[in-house]
Amino acid sequence: MFGMLYMKASPTTYVLHFKDGKVKREGAGLSFFYFAPTSVLVTVPVSSVDVPFVFNEVSADFQAVTIQGSLTYRVTDPRRLASLLDFSIRPNGNFISEDPEKLKERLISATQIFAAGVTRRMKLRELLTALDTIVSEVLADLKVSEAVAMLGVEILGLSILSVKPTPETSKALEAEARETLLRQADEAIYARRNAAVEQERRIKESELNTEIAVEEKRRQIRETKMAADIAVEEKRSALIDRQAANDRKDADSKSYALAAMLKPLRDMDWRTLMAASAGRMDPKLSIAMAFRDLAENSAKIGQLNITPDLLSTLLEDGVEPQEKARKPDRPGR
Repeated sequence: MFGMLYMKASPTTYVLHFKDGKVKREGAGLSFFYFAPTSVLVTVPVSSVDVPFVFNEVSADFQAVTIQGSLTYRVTDPRRLASLLDFSIRPNGNFISEDPEKLKERLISATQIFAAGVTRRMKLRELLTALDTIVSEVLADLKVSEAVAMLGVEILGLSILSVKPTPETSKALEAEARETLLRQADEAIYARRNAAVEQERRIKESELNTEIAVEEKRRQIRETKMAADIAVEEKRSALIDRQAANDRKDADSKSYALAAMLKPLRDMDWRTLMAASAGRMDPKLSIAMAFRDLAENSAKIGQLNITPDLLSTLLEDGVEPQEKARKPDRPGR
């Protein structure tokens, strides 16, 4: 009414009320009436703001990369910022100029400048895995930057979400990484096979060593049995030798006894012996001995008559009893 308006700001908005070119009131979260035709209101948000960014850079090996991240800041000196950029508003609360958006652009430009200094020192492979390094170095540069301090802004944080190469380079890196992984997988398979072969060789060696040990034990058992058999045979041979010696001694003793018994008869004439044993000698043997003497002295005998009765008598004793039984007795006998 009549140009009088009411201003009510939030606690995170710093208000500057200018009248006649001078600051009439200022502060965060103010509420007041003002005369619109002669007043200019400036509102500077002092809450923290997240500004996403995406920009392209080049690595040390001349590979294009895209860096995506987010910057967090807040205004610490609203009066200084209001003196550099136009944050004045219309009665409806909208900013008159686009300077509030320029603040974000300036901060992103400063971030890109510092990021470029980091990326141009690193090669692509190193850059893709150096997100923490980029964040720490760029954030440190932003906090000590005079351009940022001149704007009355404090940098609260920086995060790098991704560093991506071009699609062609990404495919090439993926193919190389894939080939590396496949080669490592093949090496793992070969290593597993070699390990299996080595384990099989150890098992075979263990089996062969076991067989060798078993054969050695069997050889020892055979040698022990052979030694026992040899010992038994040696004892048996000793026993046989002892028995032979005893038999030889027995035979020698008997031979000596027989020789001693026959020694007196060795020099005697057989006729004497025959006469000595006449009582015990078979008559046939005596007749045979007589015939022998006759044969020996046949040269001295002129004529010898042997009657059939003598021969018949000698032959009758040599006939078997059964034959004598079958022969009939002669008449008159």
